[in-house]
Formats: sequence, C-alpha cells, structure tokens
Amino acid sequence: MTFDIINPEMLGTPRGWNNGMLAPAGGRVLFVAGQTARDGSGGELPSGFVEQFAAALANILAVVRQAGGTAEDIGRFTIYVADIEAYRGSLEALGTAYRKQMGRHYPAMALVAVVALVDPAAQVEIEATAVLPPADQ
Repeated sequence: MTFDIINPEMLGTPRGWNNGMLAPAGGRVLFVAGQTARDGSGGELPSGFVEQFAAALANILAVVRQAGGTAEDIGRFTIYVADIEAYRGSLEALGTAYRKQMGRHYPAMALVAVVALVDPAAQVEIEATAVLPPADQ
C-alpha cells in the first residue's frame, strides 16, 4: 500500500516517524499483537536492548508477511520499553537496526515507557497496524 503521509507544518518536521499515515480506500487492516523478542523455540531472549528491539521488529514483520504484506504496509507502531534510558542511550544503534528491516519507511509511531512488560525478560514490545492491498490484487 502507498500511504499519503500527513505532517502538518504546525507540528514541525518529524524525524524517524510521521505524524499521520492515510491509507487508500479498499485496503485490509491488519492489527498485529504486541511482539517481544521471543520466538517459537521457547529459548532465552537476547540480552541486549537493541538485539531485543531488532528481534521484536522481525516478529512484527513475520506476521505482516504471513498476511501477504511488506514493511511498507505498516502504518503505525506502538513501541513499549521497560527502560527508557536504555532506549535513549541506543538511538544510533536502534536506527541502524530499524533501517536494516524497514528501510526508510517511517510509520506513525508512539514510544511508551512502562514499568514492566508481561514477559519479565523482555525489554521491548512492539505492536503494529498495517493496511494490506485488497485480496483480489
């Protein structure tokens, strides 16, 4: 899907996100549940913040791809972090990890610092909304 990017001048120029993503009519909406770095193996999570972010993002993309979409179909992320200072201290590495999987596609985003995540070993959880092309295309 090709989104119309909505960035009102009064909000300034966003960096690393967009304020609004308008999907074209007829798209199918995919709501992706919060994903941590955990995979189906039941093994331990990566210990590093950036590594957990990259794995959680990969899990989001696995759901989107299974539904027939691509990274560019994602219109919104909500990123939950259990350690805001780890996030702030990793911005450059996070940007690199993000672009490796998402390229230069920047959906609307929110980052929320939380006291804890359900998985006590998780440092990051990401949820997403994607808009996929109609099934007949």
